[in-house]
Amino acid sequence: MVNVKYTNSADFRCLENLRQTDIDTNLIHVGIEDCRPNHVLTLPRDEYIIHFILSGSGFYTANGNTHILTAGQMFLIHPSEEITYGSDPVDPWSYAWIGFNGVRATSLVSQFGFTKEKLVLPAPDQNVILDKINSMLEHKTLTIGNELRRKCYMLLLFADLIDFHAEQVSAEKKEHSLDYSSNVYVEHAVNYIKVMYHQGINVSRIAEDIGVSRTHLNQLFQKELGVSAQKFLIDFRMHKAAQLLMTGEYSVKEVASMVGYEDQLTFSKAFKKKFEISPSYYKDYKDQVDQFSEKQI
Repeated sequence: MVNVKYTNSADFRCLENLRQTDIDTNLIHVGIEDCRPNHVLTLPRDEYIIHFILSGSGFYTANGNTHILTAGQMFLIHPSEEITYGSDPVDPWSYAWIGFNGVRATSLVSQFGFTKEKLVLPAPDQNVILDKINSMLEHKTLTIGNELRRKCYMLLLFADLIDFHAEQVSAEKKEHSLDYSSNVYVEHAVNYIKVMYHQGINVSRIAEDIGVSRTHLNQLFQKELGVSAQKFLIDFRMHKAAQLLMTGEYSVKEVASMVGYEDQLTFSKAFKKKFEISPSYYKDYKDQVDQFSEKQI
C-alpha cells in the first residue's frame, strides 16, 4: 500500500495517497500550488481531478482541444484520459485541486456542469473554494475523526459547486433578456471600478451592483476588452499603485490600502506579478533616481 503523504512548502501544499474507505465518494488527494513557469503535466490518473485557477494563466489540452485558462475558471480531468496541462511561461498560474473517485463521482461531475465536451467552466469565488480545501489540508493527521472531517469538507465543496452551477443556469436564462448591449455593461463596470477600486471591491460585487452575474460580466469583458473583469480590476489597481509609489509620499502598506488591499503581502505579490518587481524595490528605485537627479542639478 502506498503511504499517505503530506507536503507543505512555500509554493506547494498537498495531502495525497489517502486510503479509499467509502464506495460512495473518496477523497484521493487535495492541494494548492504556485506553479513555476512552463510547469507541464501529462500523466493520466485513475480518479477525477478538478483544478481551480486562483491566479495567472496556463493551458489545458484534452480530446484534441486546447483551452487557454485564467483565474476564475476550473477544469476537469477524467480518469484514464490522455491530457496535458501547463503554466504560462510569463504569468504562471496558481491553482487548488481535488482528486476523488467512487460510484457517485460521475454523477457528481455532471451536476457541477461538466460534460465530456465541456471540460472547462467558470469557478465559484476562490474564497469559497480555499475555505474548504484549506480545511481538508489542515486535518491531515490519520485519524478516523479527521478522515470524516475531510470528507465533510469535500462534500461541502461539492455542494457549493452544485449550487453555483444551478445559479449560473438560472442567471443565463435571465440574461437572455438583458436590456442593454454588452458594451454598455462593460462601460458601466469600468466606470464603477474607476470610482470604487480603493474600497476592496471584487468582481462579484461589481456584477451584482450593475445587475448581471459574475460569469456573464467576465464574458462581456472578454468580448469587449479581451480580458476578464478580474484581470482588468487587478491591472487597474496595480497601475494606480505604481502612480502612488512614484510620488514617494506613501509607504507600501499605505499604497496597498489606498488601492483596496487589506493585506500588504497579497498586494505585493500582485504588484510583482504585474511588473516583475516588488513595490518596495520600485519605490526605493524611484527615490534613488530622484536623488540622483537632484545631485545633477
